Amino acid sequence: MLIMKKIKASILALLVFIPVSTVNADRLSSDNFNAQSRLAWSYVSDQVMGGVSEGRVTYIDENGESFARMTGRVSTENNGGFIQIRRAVAKQSIGSAAGVYLKVRGNSQNYFIHLRTSGTVLPWQYYQADFETSAEWQVVRLPFAAFERSGSWLRQLIKPSSIRSIGIVAFGKDHQADIDIAEIGFYD
Repeated sequence: MLIMKKIKASILALLVFIPVSTVNADRLSSDNFNAQSRLAWSYVSDQVMGGVSEGRVTYIDENGESFARMTGRVSTENNGGFIQIRRAVAKQSIGSAAGVYLKVRGNSQNYFIHLRTSGTVLPWQYYQADFETSAEWQVVRLPFAAFERSGSWLRQLIKPSSIRSIGIVAFGKDHQADIDIAEIGFYD
């Protein structure tokens, strides 16, 4: 019985972390969630692997600015614990970037950027950096050196040209997620 549960969890985890299609993998040096770029983003929750977290993403145009709003309830019940939006990044589209930046506001919770690379082959592999939000818009810069690998099998440092997808994630603890992202990209 325990073996069947582990097999089921592994199969469902594969569904969550299959690399994002490169069909919508435009050059991403920055994204401001305009009408065209919204098509490249996908919403995913832990429900695809049996979790119970619930959320959604809405795209808003307000005062001449576009942004994505991700809201929901993150629950660690049933081995869950995340909601996220992510998009593919075209191969070789980042060049010599030094890190990720985003213009963001939220409900004073910690959120995460997850990067997957050509080296994150297994479903549970990623690089992660956290940031805190506030009620006011702020620009957060996360150097690649701040990203932690999810396992020792991954290279210690991220090679920018190997990045294949980027995700904004509410993750790891029971809480209400409420985050607005007006811009995200890579900086030199």
